[in-house]
Amino acid sequence: MDPARQQIRFCTTSDGVRIAWAAAGKGPSVVRVSHWLTHIEFDWTSPVWRHFLAELARGRSLVRYDSRGCGLSDWDAADLSFDGWVRDLEAVVDAAGLERFALFGVSRGGAIAAAYAAKHPQRVTHLLCYGAFAQGAFLCARSQAQRDEHESAIRLLELGWERENPATRQMFATLMQPDGTPEQHRSFIEMMRLATSAKNAGRLLRETAALDARSFASKVTCPTLVLHARADARVPLEQARLLASLIPGARFVPLDSASHILLETEPAWAEFTAQLRNFLPHLENATYGELSARETEILELIAQGLANRDIAARLGVTEKTVRNHINSIFAKLQVRTRAQAIVRAREAGFGSAG
Repeated sequence: MDPARQQIRFCTTSDGVRIAWAAAGKGPSVVRVSHWLTHIEFDWTSPVWRHFLAELARGRSLVRYDSRGCGLSDWDAADLSFDGWVRDLEAVVDAAGLERFALFGVSRGGAIAAAYAAKHPQRVTHLLCYGAFAQGAFLCARSQAQRDEHESAIRLLELGWERENPATRQMFATLMQPDGTPEQHRSFIEMMRLATSAKNAGRLLRETAALDARSFASKVTCPTLVLHARADARVPLEQARLLASLIPGARFVPLDSASHILLETEPAWAEFTAQLRNFLPHLENATYGELSARETEILELIAQGLANRDIAARLGVTEKTVRNHINSIFAKLQVRTRAQAIVRAREAGFGSAG
């Protein structure tokens, strides 16, 4: 995906924070939930993230945003809490005009996505988490010494954030990608300083360390897939397993990697992309790309087996409107029957939310 083709816009949250968001691609909508640090302009060209973005935008409409305190969004927001992060997501999907969409959450983004899915079950078709956790580092620490160690690492990062010597920022880059190349580590280090201030970096890390998803994970009702590197140096595997166990029906897939952010060159990346492609709806070719956003949404519901009456009720439209859209879908897919449309749609990845 050409980064120049993404469109960057701004919206305002319910508590008055300006949030930057971007959209690119065409197809079923997937929202990449913001995590510790993002920069929606820089990430497109970064060797750390560009393979993730290209894969997510393949046959899909990809929406991304920078949460409060980082990237192109307001850095001076008074509230950098978990509830504030959920408000950021709510503001972005409303500004983007999304009615039904999938959520992709990396690291703390998994918990934010789960909180949104629990709060707005009618809007989320799929939840995909990678590197996510149920409890932050402060809560899952087994001793006060472990909590003190984590706090010391945050304090060290704050002190070294603005220094020309990148040693402390290099520590975090290495934890994220232990086998990363010098180019990938340099890119991550550069992104850190571009994305936020030393003060905000520390505040965001402390709030993440105090995160607790256990109270709402059990309320998630959409199909959920949790992927996690077995030897993740940043988030323990057992925390991802705990998150998956709390979400009803969630599927848990461990990957043979030590990367908190998977490298495109490691074998686990191929497994990750295979799981993603099988789980999230996508458009396979130009024929599907001709569908409008509403037609794509209706095709997903057809593939789930819903009748016209149920689709109309779900979308708040008349059955006649649904029939008109279905006639247009049949013409574009060059099929004559509903059964043929369902087969074609499921082959393209639709219908797995049913």
